[in-house]
Amino acid sequence: MTREFHHVGFPSAQKRPDEIYLESVKLYITDAGKSPNRIEWLRAEPGCPFPEVMKTKAHVAYKVENLEEALKGQQVIWPPFEPLPGIRVAFILEEEAPVEFLEFKS
Repeated sequence: MTREFHHVGFPSAQKRPDEIYLESVKLYITDAGKSPNRIEWLRAEPGCPFPEVMKTKAHVAYKVENLEEALKGQQVIWPPFEPLPGIRVAFILEEEAPVEFLEFKS
């Protein structure tokens, strides 16, 4: 399975301009595509259902062709969901750190 670097995400309590609210998981994110360093900032609201490790540790994210294939044999810490139209994501724990896989539908 090929992984293509997409972004790195950092949890933060600071509000940032142009945050996108993901109501289904009570989380604000920024668009990594607008960052020259591909940084995504994440700000969890109270009640965010993500595991603590996802709310407190940085994560690296990779674009994959097939999300289900990428998850085989992995320690999944958040199952596939669609935070934004056309994008499916899931999180695994690898090397003691959260790793995000993104699948873009065409």
